[in-house]
Amino acid sequence: MNNKTGTTLGIVGVLLAIVVGVVLFTAPDNRTPGEKIGDAVDQLDEGVDDAARELEDRTPAERLGDEIEDATDGNRN
Repeated sequence: MNNKTGTTLGIVGVLLAIVVGVVLFTAPDNRTPGEKIGDAVDQLDEGVDDAARELEDRTPAERLGDEIEDATDGNRN
């Protein structure tokens, strides 16, 4: 692979990462009301605040951030 090919692949990779990031931060919350309630019930063991947060419209990036926070706070079984 020559230098031009490597540079082109690098640029394409960066552009793809940007597109994925934009989608994660701007995609709508497509969960139905029933799914939101189910998610809230599942989060009750984490606390009422976490359960109430599941009822709000949130982007996939916000939900992913919550999952990462829950996984690293030491409270999860």
